[in-house]
Order: sequence, then structure tokens, then C-alpha cells
Amino acid sequence: QVQLVESGGGLVQAGGSLRLSCAASASGRTFSTYTMAWFRQAPGKEREFVAGISWSGGSTYYADSVKGRFTISRDNAKNTVYLQMNSLKPEDTAVYYCAAGRSMYVLTRVYRYDYWGQGTQVTVSS
Repeated sequence: QVQLVESGGGLVQAGGSLRLSCAASASGRTFSTYTMAWFRQAPGKEREFVAGISWSGGSTYYADSVKGRFTISRDNAKNTVYLQMNSLKPEDTAVYYCAAGRSMYVLTRVYRYDYWGQGTQVTVSS
């Protein structure tokens, strides 16, 4: 069982930066054995994959729309995963969700992840 709590969302102007954090509390299976990912969902749209990171942090994967602007990282000692978002655009506006999956691979489909946070709002103004 994993509980995830996101923080760091807010309102920022286009071109600005935000850093999201996701604090995890795991029981039975350690945080370091979960693949972690960030998804986002804009109003009226489906939830979409943004970035993912493997157990050790050695492998990362990004959606094309954020590649080169966003960076995912994790600190297994702190049970936390981060999403550094730079050069933000209005189209990045969404609720951002942290997710944990038991697969050893970074997967992009929503159903591949077993645990979800409550989400944090990111709004980018033009």
C-alpha cells in the first residue's frame, strides 16, 4: 500500500518554473521498488502521461510535449519524487497527479499504475 501526497502547484506566468513534489508513505513494499510517474489532466481532457522514472532513477521517460522542459527525479532516502517544470506554457495548465506502479518498467498508460495522489493544480497564465 502506498499513499501519495503532491505539493508545489500554483499559478505562474508563461516562461516560469515550478517544482512539484510527491511524498510517499509505503507499507509492505519499499518506495524504492516502485516505478513513479507524473500524469496530468486538463479540464475536458483525458489524463495523460507526463514523465516517469524507474526504481533506481537510472531510467526516465518523457512525453514529447514536455521533453527538454521538464525533469523527473527521485530521492529514495526521502521517499519523494519531483517534477521540475521549466519554460512553462499555458497548455501545461492541468491538475498534476503522482502515481506509483509495481512494474519495473516506466509505462505510460494510466491503468499500469496502482496508486495515485490527490493531485495539485498548475495554472500557467499567458
